Amino acid sequence: MSSTAPIEPGLRDRILADPNVLLEDRELMHALIAANEKTMGGNIIDLRGIAMERLEARLDRLEDTHRSVIAAAYENLAGTNQVHRAVLKMLDPTAFEPFLRNLGHEVADILRLDCVRLVLESRQGEEEAALQRLNDVLSVAEPGFVDRYITQGRNLPVRTVTLRQTEPSGDNIYGEKAGYIRSEALLKLDLGEGRLPGMLVMGAEDPHQFSPNQGTDLLAFFAGVFERAMRRWLA
Repeated sequence: MSSTAPIEPGLRDRILADPNVLLEDRELMHALIAANEKTMGGNIIDLRGIAMERLEARLDRLEDTHRSVIAAAYENLAGTNQVHRAVLKMLDPTAFEPFLRNLGHEVADILRLDCVRLVLESRQGEEEAALQRLNDVLSVAEPGFVDRYITQGRNLPVRTVTLRQTEPSGDNIYGEKAGYIRSEALLKLDLGEGRLPGMLVMGAEDPHQFSPNQGTDLLAFFAGVFERAMRRWLA
């Protein structure tokens, strides 16, 4: 005769009424499988049990992937909304100087940037002197500076958007904030036929805010909108 205590009638009735409750409880199913293996003895291999373990491991991996995909989707959605708000704010001003000041304050705040700089290449000394009135946002450089800064003087293709970690060695871009910037996004600007290129520099104290393995689609979109706004002002 078996010495196992009989199952309580009420519990037995509940299990028979809804057996799926047992199947959905992972710890309970593990206990049942372990008990079944004990009754079979150590010389018998339960292939069904092995298959269940492998399926369970695969399910765990799928759940982890599912959570990662959802998290990435939410992050992308948040980033998209952030860039859209920044673009709308950038297009609010109706004059050039407020446009640049807005870029360095409200737009920078929306994008959670610690510093924003607009670099324009120029051949004309008079134009450079006029633009220096807004040197808290705007810098004027000699022709070729944008490509050299993006490639760091190396023989590399110049991309529209470059993301990297950095420790600025001088204050020619970031001014007094140069000592705090640890990552940057560089957006090369095409300002139209017959004009020298420009560059929008976004600096952050967080060394992980911009890194080469991140996507650049949203920043490329922002650069495209900014280019068109600048062409309107420069015209």
